[in-house]
Amino acid sequence: VLKYYMLPKRYSALKKQCTRVTTLTGKRIIETWKDSTVQVVEETVQPEGACGYVQDLSLDLQVGIVKPWLLLGETNSFALSNVIQTDVTHILNVAYGVENTFQDQFVYKQLSILDLPETVITSYFQECSEFIEQVKAQNGVVLVHCNAGVSRSASIVIGYLMSTEGLRFDDAFALVKNARPAICPNLGFMEQLRNYKLCSEIQFNGVTNT
Repeated sequence: VLKYYMLPKRYSALKKQCTRVTTLTGKRIIETWKDSTVQVVEETVQPEGACGYVQDLSLDLQVGIVKPWLLLGETNSFALSNVIQTDVTHILNVAYGVENTFQDQFVYKQLSILDLPETVITSYFQECSEFIEQVKAQNGVVLVHCNAGVSRSASIVIGYLMSTEGLRFDDAFALVKNARPAICPNLGFMEQLRNYKLCSEIQFNGVTNT
């Protein structure tokens, strides 16, 4: 049975979602979501202090249940406040520049991952999977989140399912998409996930070592 944890209806009237990424090279990528359609605008400008990150400009209050012990959502404080009412015991925060809001109520693990196509997202799979497996072994429940709950956290959860349950990419992606329809890993992450094979490369902290 697919379940969702939602906030009151007054928050559900939001109709579009927009995320903005400024890459390490200064390219600005803006994605606007409306009616299940995404529009992408790229600008090759170099702002001062450019750094790769996603700016979350929206509220997506749905928390998808991928497995009984594994939830997927976003960083918005309203959503996390609502999670307090669930059985969540641990939070895996893979956002960039987002503080752990409820440290007195959850056990946190934090990895600052950039939502950039060139980030080697597969290099984080082992560490994240080990954390999720520890939570499962303790009969706990873990919420995985990034800024918008669309790209990084979704990729981590897909990678976890491929790593620990031996699922093919298509099956893992479908399972996560069913739990949280808003997911949309960036093109670089999608390519890595499609080609992901355990222990095929030695990777550490977003860098591929050959």
